[in-house]
Parts: sequence; structure tokens; C-alpha cells
Amino acid sequence: MFVDELEIHVRAGKGGDGCVCFLRDAKTLRGGPNGGDGGDGGDVILLPTTHCNTLYHLTGRGTFGAKNGGQGLPQNCGGKDAEDMIIEVPVGTLVLDAEHGNVLQDLDEPDRPWILALGGYGGRGNTRFATAINRTPRTAERGKLGEERSVVLSLKLIADVGLLGLPNAGKSTLLATLTKARPKIAGYPFTTLEPMLGIAQGSGESTFVLADIPGLIEGASGGKGLGDKFLKHIERTRLLLHLVDCSDLPLEPPAKAWQVIRDELGRHSEELAQRPSIVVATKVEDEAGRDRARALANEIRQPVMPISSATGTGLQELVHAISATLLKLPKSRPV
Repeated sequence: MFVDELEIHVRAGKGGDGCVCFLRDAKTLRGGPNGGDGGDGGDVILLPTTHCNTLYHLTGRGTFGAKNGGQGLPQNCGGKDAEDMIIEVPVGTLVLDAEHGNVLQDLDEPDRPWILALGGYGGRGNTRFATAINRTPRTAERGKLGEERSVVLSLKLIADVGLLGLPNAGKSTLLATLTKARPKIAGYPFTTLEPMLGIAQGSGESTFVLADIPGLIEGASGGKGLGDKFLKHIERTRLLLHLVDCSDLPLEPPAKAWQVIRDELGRHSEELAQRPSIVVATKVEDEAGRDRARALANEIRQPVMPISSATGTGLQELVHAISATLLKLPKSRPV
């Protein structure tokens, strides 16, 4: 099950209490204090990883709590520091404050841990309080409480290229053709119900990551259909691939289908609407389809690349165009 937004509550471990103890030894006269310090409580750490691509494994867990530090011991032995609790999340997860909604951290680099809640420090034992005036202190510190907070984890997939289009425009078929991803493919709209990622072979030895989101419909930015929930997953892409169905039985005329998606992008994010894009005419398998692709290019006054995932026509040219465009764009993905 795909889960891309989740609120969790975390509690770091409490520090162990310091020990009040005095040396008891038959060979030592008036032994002084020898109570050790308490151990530090465990931190709660978020670790972005490529091993998962959804937040589903964190659902139904309640509070994520790290262990408390060990109590101080006699003979100046410190308590054991507690182990940290490490929570794995997909790369591209945003951490937001649950109350105010501000972004606390963007976990966009794999294997780079971030401390979400800091464990409490251990209390000092009575040895620490010995002075020339007070040689027998009977005081020790209690361990500090660990941090406790609620946050919202919001996943935004990281990809080089985002696939856009109306339902049944051929996005899933193109993803399956260019990569080893295996999305659901069928001859009816809304077969894609969750975002899919795949790695495609580019020109030479280069590769790029493709992201397929569920098909958009008119009004998607306002909550209609499935696309409004998943539009955020193309916000980090560097290049948009706008697929338009140019078969003889499209859901909408090609020019209108192109305009619908452009309008929804602009309503969702003006910056996203200005993102570099390539318009692709899909399902072009005969001369009539090529005529519709040429008519689309004339109407929108932009170059259009005709392809057919079924026959392989135009796919090599499309891959070269994607690779060449990505080379000209900055490596860093928009946030």
C-alpha cells in the first residue's frame, strides 16, 4: 500500500539518574563519594534510504520511543548510554512540524541521518559534587527528559523526469517499455493508482529516473480525480514529459488534452508550469496518428515527438532528447 503522508509522535529516551554512593572498604578509612553518572537517553533518528519508497511500514505504530539511559552505579561506574532508535524513511521525505506546518528538514540525500528528537543527558553522581567544604555530598542529579514532539512526514518522490498526461495517455506503458518497472497496464482510465518509479538507460552509460503519477483530469488541482494528491511527486523532477494521446479514440482531442494539463499545472504551481518539458504524442502507429501529431504541434506551436510504445517507433529518439535535455539542466532538483 502506498502511503505518502503520515503524522507520527516520537519520544527520545530519558537520561539515567546519577548515583549516590560512598566507598565501603575495610582497608579505607572514611571512604569518600563514588557514585557514577547516569547514561544518556537514546535519540530518535530519521534515516533516508533507498530500501523503501513509501511510509506504509510506519503506520499503526503509535509513539516511537527510544530507550532510557542506565542509572549511575557505585565505584564511579557510569550508567549505560541507551541505543538510538533509527526510523528508516524513503529518500525525498519532508519533515514538517505537526502544529505549525513549517518544514524542519528535507531528507533528500540517502544514508544521511538526522536527529529528530534528542535524548536526555544523564544526571551526575554524587562524586561530581564533592568539594573541599562538602566532602560527603548526598546529592545526585536526575536524568534529563528526552525531547518529545509530533511531526508530519510528507514524501515527495525524487526523479529526473516526470510523466504527465490525461488518464490512458500511455504513461504506464512508456514507463514499462523504457525501464524494468512493472506498473499495472489496462485499456481503461485510472489503472495507475499510485506513483511509480523506474530507471531508464540514457545515451551512452548515463541513466535517468522516471516517475509516473496517476492521470490528471480537468479540475485535478482543485481535488477532482486522483491527480491532486500526487501532483507533489513531480515537484522535484528536473524535466516534465507531457504525453498526449494521438490515437483514433482519445479521451479528449489532442490540443485540448494538452491544454487541460497545462492549466492544472499552473493552478497547482506556477513554478512547476515553467519547468522544462517535452511534448510527446503517444500511440502514433499509422499515418493518421502522425497527421494528428503534426496538427497538435501546429496548434500548440511547440515541437512534438511522435512515439509508439507498442511498436518502438520514436523511442530511441525520445531517450536521446531526454538525455540531451537533462545534461543542460542543473543537477540539483527543485524543492
